[in-house]
This record gives sequence, structure tokens and C-alpha cells, in this order.
Amino acid sequence: MNCYCGNQKTYSNCCEKAHKNMGEAETAEQLMRSRYSAFVLANGDYLMQSHHTSTRPLKEKKTIVKWAKSVQWIKLEVTEKVKGTENDTEGTVTFNAYFYEKGKVEMIHEKSTFVKENNTWYYLGYAKN
Repeated sequence: MNCYCGNQKTYSNCCEKAHKNMGEAETAEQLMRSRYSAFVLANGDYLMQSHHTSTRPLKEKKTIVKWAKSVQWIKLEVTEKVKGTENDTEGTVTFNAYFYEKGKVEMIHEKSTFVKENNTWYYLGYAKN
């Protein structure tokens, strides 16, 4: 089975590596994809760990996990990447995440911002667009 993030690799050869060791995400896109898989799996620990400390919503962890479990995830579409490569210290990834909630298909459209500190990528937040 392909990874939840939409890559043609198995979960164990893709996002699970980042879930076990955040340093495995070499690009902003890889971190974003691993965070999507963490939502699919309701992995609140990873969602908090991969969220930059300056914007980490620790008080919302239980709410985020409860919501992630309450929906049925469908797919992830990456629509744009700006910077965020191995050689950058910042980047953005624009994506659409599709899910079923209360009997209908919903979509999150987000332009996520990422920063790289001490050779590790972190989710910083999102720009409304």
C-alpha cells in the first residue's frame, strides 16, 4: 500500500521514517507530507514535535487528535513549493487536503510556512491566501 501522503512508497519507507526521527524530513515538502500522514494516523505527538516551538499549539493537542480521528482522510495534493530544499532554511508548500466529514467531502487549502533549524525542518504556520 502506498503512503498516506500520496507518494508511491510504502508508509514504512516514507513518512514513518520522519515519524520516528524528525531529521529524516530533508525538505519542507517531506515534512508537510509527514504531517499529513500524522493527521491521518491521529499522531498528536508528531504533530506537536514537528510544529515550531514559537507557534506550537500544545493546549490544542487533544482537540486536534480528536478531530483528526473524527474525519476520513481522502488524499493530499501538493500544488506549489517555494524554496524548502535541503539547502534552504525556509520554504512554503501549498496544498489541498481532502477528507469526509459529516457525510460530505471537505478540503483544507493551505500555504504552509516552514523553517529549518539545527538541520531539522519545522512547521511554522500558514499564510492565508
